[in-house]
Amino acid sequence: MSTPFSVRRRLLAAGLLAGCAAFAHAEAPTESEVASFFRAVQIDDAKRVQAMVGTEVNANEINPVGGEPALVLAVREGSMRVLDVLLRHPGTDVDAKAVNGNTALMMAAFKRNMPAVQALLAKGAAVNRAGWTPLHYAAAGGDAEIAKLLLARGAKLEAVSPPASGAYTPLMMAAREGQESTALLLLARGAQPGLKNSEGLTAVQIAERAGQEAVAKAISGFKR
Repeated sequence: MSTPFSVRRRLLAAGLLAGCAAFAHAEAPTESEVASFFRAVQIDDAKRVQAMVGTEVNANEINPVGGEPALVLAVREGSMRVLDVLLRHPGTDVDAKAVNGNTALMMAAFKRNMPAVQALLAKGAAVNRAGWTPLHYAAAGGDAEIAKLLLARGAKLEAVSPPASGAYTPLMMAAREGQESTALLLLARGAQPGLKNSEGLTAVQIAERAGQEAVAKAISGFKR
């Protein structure tokens, strides 16, 4: 006759085995499952994503088409309902990187999606990282309010992108992309316009090379 302890032990073992089976399946989804999952992410089908994530497909699966995890794709496509589902799922890595290194917070900053930025920060998304940072992307995207929020959360003002990609600071990115509002914000917060990238160019020179004369003039004329 089984004792209460042995019954509980068998139930626990059965639960662990079931959990392992579900996890193993999520680790090795079929091509069809992967395609269906990422299509649901792309079209903001939250119900379908919620049904699949963690059971049929791992939350951090990389899309073979585009090389992005679901969280990054959701932000890129503006799939806010899916973003909410993914952020509530305990297995989602909020800092999961795409093949090109982009994180969801970087994408949200570039897309000027403040609600997504706020939701990701609330879940602990990393503001600082080696190489390109969310502040670089906010500067390039021209969203001064997102840049302010990132700075308030401790974003490094003079973060430098990898040397192979030019060693750009956020100010240099704002200059290159013609984003005067973010350039002026960064300058007001103490960004140094005299810093040079891997080609030996300052933010003003980068702006001039890119044909962004108005930003070049604004940076040159900035007075602290």
